[in-house]
Amino acid sequence: MIKTPYLLFLGDAPDQLAAKVAQGIKDWRPENVVGQISLEGCGADLGIEELDLDSAYEKGARTLVIGVANRGGVISQAWKTVLIEALSKGYDLASGLHNLLRDEEDLVEAAEKYGRTLHDVRVPSVNYPIANGKTREGKRCLAVGTDCSVGKMYTAMAMDNLMRERGMKSSFRATGQTGILITGDGVPLDAVIADFMAGSIEYLSPDNDPDHWDLIEGQGSLFHVSYSGVTMALIHGGQPDALILCHEPTRETMRGLPDYTLPSLEELQDTALPLARIANPACQVAAVSVNTQHMSEEDAQTYLNEVEARLGLPATDPYRFGADKLVDALKDL
Repeated sequence: MIKTPYLLFLGDAPDQLAAKVAQGIKDWRPENVVGQISLEGCGADLGIEELDLDSAYEKGARTLVIGVANRGGVISQAWKTVLIEALSKGYDLASGLHNLLRDEEDLVEAAEKYGRTLHDVRVPSVNYPIANGKTREGKRCLAVGTDCSVGKMYTAMAMDNLMRERGMKSSFRATGQTGILITGDGVPLDAVIADFMAGSIEYLSPDNDPDHWDLIEGQGSLFHVSYSGVTMALIHGGQPDALILCHEPTRETMRGLPDYTLPSLEELQDTALPLARIANPACQVAAVSVNTQHMSEEDAQTYLNEVEARLGLPATDPYRFGADKLVDALKDL
C-alpha cells in the first residue's frame, strides 16, 4: 500500500494541464495531501501550500507523488535531485509514468540505501485475458472525449460520488495513473499489451447486480492519433450501456498535436456510438459533460444551453455545477 499523506511533486510542469495527476489527487482526495513542491520555472500551481521536503515531512507526508503527466511519461533528469533527497529524508516515491522508478538505477540505489519503497502504479499486476465480447450483467457508463485531458475522469468520479449519495449502486473503475492513485485500484490501461487491453476492461467491470453502474474512467480520444487505441479498448471491452460525451470548448488544437483541431460533439457522437454498438447494440449517448474551467459562469451556462438545444441531450459541467443531469440521464437506461 502507498503510504499517505502525500507531498505532490509538480517538478517543472510547463502548465496546469501537465500537472493533472497532482490536480486530480488534490481535487478528489484532499485529505491525503499535505502540500506541493515544485522546481524553479514550474508553470503549475494547485493553490495549496508550497513546502520543502523537511516541512512536509513534519506535517506528516510520507510519500512523494510525481504529479506530472508529460508526453511519453518520462522521468526528467532535472527531477532527480529532489527525488533522491526525498528518499534520504524518509519518503517513499510513487509514480504513474511509463518510465518506471524501478528502472532508474540511481533511484533504486537510493531506495535500497535508505530503506524506502518505489511505487510504480502503471505496471499491470494481473495477467489479463483476451476479450471475449460476452454480455455481462449490470450497467456500464463510459466517458468519451473530443480530446485527451478534457475531464473524462472527473466526469466519472463526479457521477459516482452523486450516485452513492443518492443510495444508488455504483463503482468508479480507474483505468489510468491518476484514478489508480486516487482510489488505490484499477487497470493501468495504456501499459497493458495491446491484445489484452479490451480484456482488461472486461476484467475490471465484471458481472454485477442488474441495477449496479460501473463508471468507467475514459482515456484518450478516438480522434487523437497518439492515443486512440486505448479509447477503442474501453469502448469494446467496457460494453457501455451509456456514453457521456466530454469536451473542452476553449481548446483550439488537440493536446500535443498542434496540427489537429478538435472534432465537434456531433462528430464524436456519430463516431463513438456505432463503435460502441458493435459490443453492445443497446448503447445510447446519454448526456454531455463540458469542462468549462476556462469560461466565466455566464459564458459556461450559455454554452451548455446551446449544446442542449443543438444535440437534444442534457449538458453540464459536473465538477462546477454538479452531476445531477448526467446521473438523471441514466435512469431509463
